[in-house]
Amino acid sequence: MRMRKKRHGNERLLALSALLYPNPGENAPRPAEVFGSERPLVLEVGCGKGEFITRLSLAEPDADYIALERVADVCVVAVEKYARSRGLGDMAPNGGWLAPDGSLYKDGAVWDIPFEQRGNVRFLVADAADFAQKLEENSVSAILANFSDPWPGKGDHKKRLTSPAFLENYRRILKPDGVFRFKTDNDGLFDYTLETLPENGFRILWTTRDLHNSERAADNIVTEYERNFTERGVPIKMLEAAPVKDGSSGEKA
Repeated sequence: MRMRKKRHGNERLLALSALLYPNPGENAPRPAEVFGSERPLVLEVGCGKGEFITRLSLAEPDADYIALERVADVCVVAVEKYARSRGLGDMAPNGGWLAPDGSLYKDGAVWDIPFEQRGNVRFLVADAADFAQKLEENSVSAILANFSDPWPGKGDHKKRLTSPAFLENYRRILKPDGVFRFKTDNDGLFDYTLETLPENGFRILWTTRDLHNSERAADNIVTEYERNFTERGVPIKMLEAAPVKDGSSGEKA
């Protein structure tokens, strides 16, 4: 996602860093320690401006969510949107984050948000492939990828979030009963994903080439980004797949 560089973006992320997931390393805490629960863990790869994960986390509060975004200037928008949705204040008129009690956090100040107010989402600026490699095997209940970059250029297919290298990591970290859910407006990327999933250890459970006229339309979270496509008459494609953990190849159900 391309976005104009955010003014004081790093400081803005720092102010709300209590809502960030610790960058995983050798001594990084497990997700259960970060969230303080053993609830199902959901990973969104490429969370964009955060509208989807913010609304999903409120609609389905019995899970914990890691929202991954590669671009820091995009992630700061997502973090701030989520903070507003949780009643954690807003940007101050002259810069900085203004907490509900009137405290201002700017110029590198960090708000130690009370744990019970942080909710069930943590954001992380990182590459999806790098992060997935550091998660434990069979630790994630669902992986979500919405409107990811189709990377249509010649030789760019390896960058797609549904290329074999990414799918290998997804399959490893998903629980045996976990699911991979994918939405896109792009026909080429959808066709590519339908091909690569069964070739890389996934069984396709459900597909549609017109989500808004399918049986799942009522439960679909429609973001502003998605609405822009549908208003132009572009149908939204969606699929759901499950990892095959017994070594057999995936086949469409």
